[in-house]
Amino acid sequence: MQRLREDFLRGSYPPLVTPFKNGAVDYETYARLVERQVAEGSHGIVVNGTTAEPSTLCVEERNRLVEVAVKAAAGRIPVVAATGGQSHADTVAMTAAAEKAGADALLVVTPYFVRPPQRGLVEYYVDIGKRSGLPLLIYHIPGRAAVNMTVESIAAIAEKVPTLVGMKHAVNDLNLVSEVLARLGFDFRVFVGLEDLSFPMMAVGAVGVMNAVGNLMPREVAGLCEHVLAGRMAEARAAHFALFELNQAVFFDTNPIPMKYMMQRLGILPNEEHRLPMVPATSELAKRLDQVLERAGLLSAASPRRAQIG
Repeated sequence: MQRLREDFLRGSYPPLVTPFKNGAVDYETYARLVERQVAEGSHGIVVNGTTAEPSTLCVEERNRLVEVAVKAAAGRIPVVAATGGQSHADTVAMTAAAEKAGADALLVVTPYFVRPPQRGLVEYYVDIGKRSGLPLLIYHIPGRAAVNMTVESIAAIAEKVPTLVGMKHAVNDLNLVSEVLARLGFDFRVFVGLEDLSFPMMAVGAVGVMNAVGNLMPREVAGLCEHVLAGRMAEARAAHFALFELNQAVFFDTNPIPMKYMMQRLGILPNEEHRLPMVPATSELAKRLDQVLERAGLLSAASPRRAQIG
């Protein structure tokens, strides 16, 4: 396994949303989102993660977002480029483009929809891993990709790919985390991919989170990680419960519909625009999210509402 700096690929790496303006990617706003993450103390960022709606973007747009993120971050925090796609050819192209753009690490999702066998997954990651010298993370998200990875497959990839350094684990399965760490050791970076499991999974041994709520409250999510990594478990537990309802709100509808609404509501985004088949929040969802924001102390009950949709 590739040896990493102790402080690299640890902590809070929010998967940034993709802003749109009249149907086009709003790269200017995206650069400002990166700057906000730096200012608010995030330990890194993820470009083109699930929260970015990558399946609605073309390869060129995804590559451009990586370029914008690297330029905006300017070496102050690491940029993890999510380069996986349904097509092996697209993954290869985006991986090469991310390395050329100056990304610091790669996050590659298990190929979705096709439901490959375990031996196919192993060969897929071995092939991608041999094409780049960048640290590689597997993105394990069975709920979206319709495929599970086994401990045996992860270990087989690690044996053949020295650059495999970890995984993002976005499934309610703490046992797999324990099995992977017992098999590969605690230098293997496991990132939590389900928001409300951030504290429990880090308590087991995950080193950080890739949490959509980091778009909304980057400093607080980073703080939770810092508490756990420093062994301040009482403080971490308090941070967990302070964020708990917001973490749940991410899943009131398909991510990132709730997140974009809340970011627009707080003035972090100029709008909550999506690309089809994703759509903005309904009036009922907006009211429910407003209540969450009010209880979190982020929104006054007297704040004027936007013009509601649907």
